[in-house]
Amino acid sequence: MVKGLKVATIGGGSSYTPELIEGFIKRYEEFPLSELWLVDIEAGKEKLEIVGNLAKRMVKKAGLPIEVHLTLDREAALKDADFVTTQFRVGLLEARAKDERIPLKYNVLGQETNGPGGLFKGLRTIPVILDICKDMERLCPDAWLINFTNPAGMVTEAVLRYSNIEKVVGLCNVPIGIEMGIAKLLEVDHSRIHIDFAGLNHMVYGLDVYLDGVSVKDKVINLLTNPENTSFVKNIEGLGWEPSFIRSLNVLTCPYHNYYYKSQDFLEKTKKDAEEKGTRAEVVLKLEEELFELYKDPDLNIKPPQLEKRGGAYYSDAAVRLITSIYNDKRDIQPVNTRNNGAIASIPADSAVEVSSVITKDGPKPIAIGDLPVAVRGLVQQIKSFERISAEAAVTGDYDKAVLALSINPLTPSDTVAKQIVDEMLEAHKEHLPQFFN
Repeated sequence: MVKGLKVATIGGGSSYTPELIEGFIKRYEEFPLSELWLVDIEAGKEKLEIVGNLAKRMVKKAGLPIEVHLTLDREAALKDADFVTTQFRVGLLEARAKDERIPLKYNVLGQETNGPGGLFKGLRTIPVILDICKDMERLCPDAWLINFTNPAGMVTEAVLRYSNIEKVVGLCNVPIGIEMGIAKLLEVDHSRIHIDFAGLNHMVYGLDVYLDGVSVKDKVINLLTNPENTSFVKNIEGLGWEPSFIRSLNVLTCPYHNYYYKSQDFLEKTKKDAEEKGTRAEVVLKLEEELFELYKDPDLNIKPPQLEKRGGAYYSDAAVRLITSIYNDKRDIQPVNTRNNGAIASIPADSAVEVSSVITKDGPKPIAIGDLPVAVRGLVQQIKSFERISAEAAVTGDYDKAVLALSINPLTPSDTVAKQIVDEMLEAHKEHLPQFFN
C-alpha cells in the first residue's frame, strides 16, 4: 500500500490557510495528500479552530479523503511529514503595526519586509525558523521546507547559512502576481506568459517577458508607462513610474520597488495613510476580523473571495504548484528563493536569491542569467548585504550588527537614525527578541 502524503503547516491559524486548502484540493490528482496538520501556538488557538473547521468543510465539500488535524503540538505535526510549510508571524499583527508605526516617527518607511520593519521581522522570525529546522532534523529529516514567512529572502538566507536543512525553498506570491497582472494587461491566459525573474525577494526584476515563447518586453514596458498599469499586488498601491525612467531601466519592476525608487513620495503617502486609515497592519487587523467572522459561518465551505484583499492572492497557486512540481519531478520553471549557485554572477554563490528555476525532485535548479543589468545590480547587492548582516544579527543577538544592518539599508538616512530606531524597536519588541537581552 502506498504511504499517504503528510503536510505540516506551521502557522495553520493564518487567514491565508483557505488559499492553501484550495490549492491542495485543486491539485489532489497530482498530489494525493492524506494528512494535513495545521499547527499553531496558544495565542493562535481560536483562529486555528475557526480556520481549521473551514478547512474541514472545504475538504468535505470536495469529497476527498484528506484528514485535517488541528494541533498546538508541533512535534506531532512534524513527525514523518513529507513537506513542511511555514506561514507564521512572531508577535502577530500587533508586532507588525509597531514595525510600521515606529520608523515613521523618524521619517523612515517601516514595512513588513523592507527597512526597519523588515529587519525586526527578520530578528523575531529567524530564531523560530531555526528551531523548526532543528525539530525537522529529528522528526522528518527527509521533508522539504517550503517557507512563505516574511521576510522570505532573509529567512531562506538564514536557513541555508545557519541550519543543516538543505531541502528548503522560499516562496513569494509577488512573481506570480506580476505574471497574472501582465497576462491581464495583454488580455491573454496566464499559461501563455513566461517571465525571466532574477534578484531577491521583494527586490526581483523581470529581465524579459514572453508571450507564447516570443519576447514582448518592449510592448509590456510601454504599457507600464501608464500609471494605472503598475499595481500587481493588493497590498501596495503603485504610484506609477515616470515613463522615461521605466523605459530606460528596461526591466519589469515589482511593487516593492516603489519603496526604493519613490522613497520620498511613498513615505509621504504612508504617513498620510497611517493618519487617515491606519498602517497596513491596522488595516489588515480589521480585514482579518471580517474574514474570521466569515470563516465562522458553518455553511461556508469555499475560500471566500474577500481573502484576495488580504494581499495573499495566488498564494495557493504558487505554494501547491511548487510542492506538486517537486513531488512529481515536473521540471517546469518557477521563480523561487533558493541558493544562488552562480545563477546571478554578482551575488555570492552560497546566498539566497529569487530566480526562475527548474523545479525537480531534488529541488530548484536556478537558471543561470549571468549578471544583472548594471542599472539594478548595485541596489540588489546592497539589499543582499542588508539581509546577510540582519540574519547574522538575528542569530547572534549582536546589537552592533543590528545597527549596521539598518544603517546600510537604503531606506535609512543615517547611522544615527538607524541607532535611534533600533533602540526604540528593541524595547518595543523585547518579549520576542530574547537573544538581545540575555
